[in-house]
Parts: sequence; C-alpha cells; structure tokens
Amino acid sequence: MGMTLAEKIIARAAGVTKVSPDEIHWVDVDLAMIHDSGGPRRIWPMLNELGLRVWDPDRVILVADHYVPAQDTNAAKILQTTRAFAAEFGIGSFYEAEGIAHTLLVEKGHLRPGMLYVGGDSHTCTGGVLGCLALGMGSTDLLGVLATGRTWLRVPHTIRVDIEGSLRRGVTAKDLMLTMIGEKGMAGAVYRVLEFIGSGVAAMPVDERSVLTNMCAEIGAKTGIIASDKTTIGHFAELGVQVDEGPSSDDDADYLESWRFDATEIVPVVAQPHRHDDVVPAADVHNTPISRAYIGACTGAKYADLVMAAEVLKGRRVASGVILQVAPASAAALSRAMSDGTAQTLVEAGAQLLSTGCGACPGLGSGVLGPGEVCISTTSRNTRGRMGSPDSRVYLGSAYTVAAAALAGEVVDPLSVIGVSA
Repeated sequence: MGMTLAEKIIARAAGVTKVSPDEIHWVDVDLAMIHDSGGPRRIWPMLNELGLRVWDPDRVILVADHYVPAQDTNAAKILQTTRAFAAEFGIGSFYEAEGIAHTLLVEKGHLRPGMLYVGGDSHTCTGGVLGCLALGMGSTDLLGVLATGRTWLRVPHTIRVDIEGSLRRGVTAKDLMLTMIGEKGMAGAVYRVLEFIGSGVAAMPVDERSVLTNMCAEIGAKTGIIASDKTTIGHFAELGVQVDEGPSSDDDADYLESWRFDATEIVPVVAQPHRHDDVVPAADVHNTPISRAYIGACTGAKYADLVMAAEVLKGRRVASGVILQVAPASAAALSRAMSDGTAQTLVEAGAQLLSTGCGACPGLGSGVLGPGEVCISTTSRNTRGRMGSPDSRVYLGSAYTVAAAALAGEVVDPLSVIGVSA
C-alpha cells in the first residue's frame, strides 16, 4: 500500500521509509512561525526559565499582525516585546504590519513543496496550498519546537476531496468551502488531512486555492494540502524562486474517505450567525439589513478578493447607513490594488481602507463591532462575539457577496448584482 502526500512528508521528517495513520512519530521541523499574539510574550519567559535559545533563527518566521497598529498601551507593549524578541534571538525574517502571517508565508516564498511547517495559529493550514504539510499548534508545543527544532505528532488519516468542474463567475472558493462545511459540519474532519484534487482545483489560482486549505480549520481538520503542480511552480517563479514540483500521493494510497463536489453546482452562500456551518444560499436570505460590511482576514482580503469587490462596486456607491471597511491581508496586496486602480475603485464606492493585519477578524484591531450591529464579512468564523460585541451578528460570505450586500444594504445574491444568471 502506498502513502498519501501528508504521510510522505511525515515519513521524511521522521527519518523513516513509511508511516501509517495513528502512529506517533518524532519529526524534524523545517520551518516554524510565531506571531505577536501567541509568540514572544508567552514563549520568551519560558525560554529564559529553561535557559534555552532558539534552535535555528533562520528557520523561524516572526510576524506582528494581530496587534498592529497598536490600539492601546497593552498592544503597544506586546509589539515592543515582539520587536525585542526578534533582536535578542536574531530572527531575520521579522515582519511587522506587512500583512497577516498566513498570507505573508505564501507571498514571501518561505514555504516549499514537501516541507513540514508549523505555526502558532489555527490557520497555519493555509500553507498547505503550496504542497507542504502545514500544522497549527499552541504556544506550549511551539516552545518545544523553538527550543529543539522537533515535535511529535500522531499521523492523521487523509480524506481525498475531489473537486471537478470550474466555478462560475461570481462564485468563489469561499462559497465552495462554506458549502462543504455546511454539509459536513464544523467537526466533519477532526484530526484529518483534507487533500484537495481534481480539475476544479487545477483551474484555481493560488489565491483561491489558499481558501481551501485555510478554511480546513473551520471543518475541524488537522490541515489541508494541495500537491504542487505547474500553478504552484509558476507562483514561485513569479517570486524569483526555483522549486521542484515536490511529492504527491501514490496511486494506491489509502484514503479514509473520498468526498466529491461539482464546482459547477456551487452557488453564492452565506453562513448565518452564529455558526459557520449554518450555511444557506445568499439568494434565500431575505429582509436582512446590514450595518457593516467587512472585507478582511487571511481568508478574504487577498489581492484577488479586493479585485472581486471592485468588480461589484465599480461605478456604484455603498448604501446609506452601511459602513464598508476593507483591511487588506497584506501590504503587497494593497500595493498591487493601488497600482492597478482597484483600491481607487473601492474608495470611490465609499469603502474605508484600514491597515493590513488581522484587524476585526479576532476582535482585536480596527473595525470591531458594537452592540446590535449586523455585519457581513469575508472572515472565517462568526461565533458570538468573535468580531466584537457578543450582541452583534455576523454573516460570512465571499468578497463578491459582501460587496453586493454593501450596495444593497442587505444580504443579496451577488450574481444578480454583477449580471450573472443563477
């Protein structure tokens, strides 16, 4: 019996020829990421107590994205600690206010196909879009990684997710993932790897593919992964990085399950408050006025998302009484949007541009919601109080859907706004 892509990466990292699901192995980590929220302020005191240094500063990425820009003195102190940690331990790959960690790791070329990458955040799984095994973990486990360069894990089972056909204009990977989560539930893939394959995946650019791996966290998966292909190689080539295609699953690999989705049948959907698995077609939501529309987060504010929103908003104005806020996922995405007029289109439509960073997604930065507000957002989760007041309500949708709602003042099907037949 052959091995899945995830199993091959674990076997290489464990220094063995073969692994099987549910085995426990010690593995060598190729790259680790920590950020300002769960990183230095929690890990540094323990390193000091143990009298240890970072095992390899060149294999650690440090990102300040949760508390930027500082909203109060506590946030400012956290950022000071983060900067001081980078200086003390010689972390050369330190990024402050340049974007959200998961977006940056894809944009900056730090990841490689076949790599074992760990990060201190549940959405570390985003990195699997580039053919690496990207695993999120808490601060205690990351302390061990930073001190030794190693960790242990139980080999997860893999579920093959076959996506065939192409998404229609106005329908996105976000709609596909919300549909999948709505069908399978928030615990539909607990401690599983979702390996995305099929013609539907092959047709997607990296920005869209990254939504598939990113939102594996919302279905309970250990991570998501997409074997590298010519699109992956092209992404690295644009960054000036030459990479090999990397490993792929064997033809006779043993998958726990196989899921199949027809991309041509996916429609724009929204997740209703306060569960991201309470998913319905956007066209079926009626008489739901909104006060806020938010385009942000690693899930929904990449350059491609900004372009989607601009396509809807071009030559139009946001509805009276609605605040549209856009927090680009990275400085690079914003710069590109500024250079080609995308950002100008958003501003002319009435959007407020916020700083790059996690922002209101985890309820830490600019754009948090007040009591009674109804928001539609491109973020990944809508649990009660996630984006601010526990008395607010959040719908989740794609950038197309959020922009269309901002124009209409209520949740609508974006296909009707951009002129695509349902």
